[in-house]
Amino acid sequence: MDQVFAPELLAQASKIKLLLMDVDGVMTDGTLWNVPGPDGQIFETKGFDSQDGIGLQWLSWYGIKTGVISGRVSPATEVRAKQCKMAYVYQGHIEKIPILEEILADAKVSPDEVAYIGDDFTDVVIMRRVGLGIAVANAREEVKRAAHWTTANRGGCGAVRDAVQLILTAQGIWPEIIKKYEL
Repeated sequence: MDQVFAPELLAQASKIKLLLMDVDGVMTDGTLWNVPGPDGQIFETKGFDSQDGIGLQWLSWYGIKTGVISGRVSPATEVRAKQCKMAYVYQGHIEKIPILEEILADAKVSPDEVAYIGDDFTDVVIMRRVGLGIAVANAREEVKRAAHWTTANRGGCGAVRDAVQLILTAQGIWPEIIKKYEL
């Protein structure tokens, strides 16, 4: 069943040229797995949602760039960003405003042409500076209050896909996606 979006939300989403997001709690459910390697050293990994991934690839088909700004550094994030054809990958940055400014300059977009998906306090500063602030269903309540919209799904469980569907619907592209897969 297709989601029904409010007209004001669709108006905001129709302008989006760049989707940025946090990683842990947005692209993942926030769980970090510490796994021993063959040498006994521990390394960290995380799980990503496959439906989120294909949604991010759809955005790239239509010239909508994507990227992550994460406080943690993780090789798994780097690999996932490459798989999803992300244009921007910034890790190890809890202070996200300077990174947003750098990305805006590089992408040559205005803040109102950017959507940002977050789940925790460090994301609110970005959400308040972009055209479309999105909270995942499992975000902190304060983050949900700061957002323009909250996804139906939790981070790591389809929340990014929800945001992709919103953007593609607002831009009149969603019917092309549906038709492509003969639905």
